[in-house]
Amino acid sequence: MSKPFVIGLIGFGNIGSGLVRTLAERGELLAARLPRPIVLKTIADQDTTTPRQAPYRPEQLVGDVAAVIDDPEIEAVIELVGGLEPARTFVERALKAGKHVVTANKALLAVHGPELMALAAQNNVGLLFEAAVGGGIPIIRILEQGLAANELTSVQGILNGTCNYILTRMTQSALPFDQALGEAKAKGYAEPDPTYDIEGYDTAHKTAILASLAFGMDIRFKDVYVEGITQIQPVDIQYAKELGYAIKLLGLAKREAGGAPVEVRVHPTLIPIDSPLGQVNNVFNGILIDGRPIGPTMYYGRGAGADATSSAVISDLMALAADEGGYNRWRDSRLAIAAGHKRLKPMDELETHYYIRFTMDDRPGAMATIGRALADQGVSIESMIQHRRGEATEQPATISIVTHKAAEAKVQAALALIEKHAMSAARAFILRVEE
Repeated sequence: MSKPFVIGLIGFGNIGSGLVRTLAERGELLAARLPRPIVLKTIADQDTTTPRQAPYRPEQLVGDVAAVIDDPEIEAVIELVGGLEPARTFVERALKAGKHVVTANKALLAVHGPELMALAAQNNVGLLFEAAVGGGIPIIRILEQGLAANELTSVQGILNGTCNYILTRMTQSALPFDQALGEAKAKGYAEPDPTYDIEGYDTAHKTAILASLAFGMDIRFKDVYVEGITQIQPVDIQYAKELGYAIKLLGLAKREAGGAPVEVRVHPTLIPIDSPLGQVNNVFNGILIDGRPIGPTMYYGRGAGADATSSAVISDLMALAADEGGYNRWRDSRLAIAAGHKRLKPMDELETHYYIRFTMDDRPGAMATIGRALADQGVSIESMIQHRRGEATEQPATISIVTHKAAEAKVQAALALIEKHAMSAARAFILRVEE
């Protein structure tokens, strides 16, 4: 019988419990597909008393991570604590102890990834993170292996199921944001404090990881331009539909050609309703990758939850357990991203189409004020919809436009002029458009 591949788990919450269940339920299948059976020896968690819905022996669960990290029999450590600390300390200790690490921690990788990858290389062990982005979608392996022959030009993704569910409900049932968020909480799709999701931070962490792998640069969370979805109103959803668009929170990483600077941004975006990403609804994720010579490729699936995360974590464990066959995935040179190696395109230099919602006094000259300020900055209008909020002329009017392709800096300059005008009744709301 082959020597078992012995693993330890740090973090025994919902995701950790799901992983333990899946390892038990799929044990025979995994053993049949691997040269070495995967054996979970020890689980470390601060809470050692609360029963979990998972098959484990009481003696397996301990309160001290040293029982996992310092055990010479354990070859790989799974980190499912989340956040930056103490997760970084645990991962560093495990790597220095000569153990492979499998993690689902996108925040940790987006902030400290290159240093941890370098540490893994120094100790000749692996740092694997398929579960960090896309849940059950094997997007990390696709970027590292499946598309290795291509020069990638863009990665665009719906990467947060909470936001996608909220925007889907706002679109399908004309719900205001707060009501759609309440539904998401009631169904367990949103945390009690949903800030991390709805302000775009979760998507930004994942986008930084994808951009780093796609373009071989040290791109981190702090490099990503971030806007959330909290300011979107039903009127924006309505106008977008009338113009043939859906609104999605997208993570985007793009460059025109090899060696060109990379734009990395997260914000709610208008995309054609009938486009591949425009059809991704509810809690699902979708990722669209373009490159040469392959062209566009699309990936779709569940982006979160115990089952999706377990699938991804176990795929990394299987890669490690199968390494006696020569897989050596963790030594892939594309993971050796030099710290500080990046060339980013400033947000002000972005050129795209824009959707802009103005709230103006409903009297003659409002549209002329908007048109003149935009024209002075070289921004032209492609289409326009005007709706009044009430019958009385003293009520403000909402004017929504879509521009031709324009520079971000020029659009922002025009908006600043309009907002200073006496006819402006509220700050303009802007969404970028991806055709």
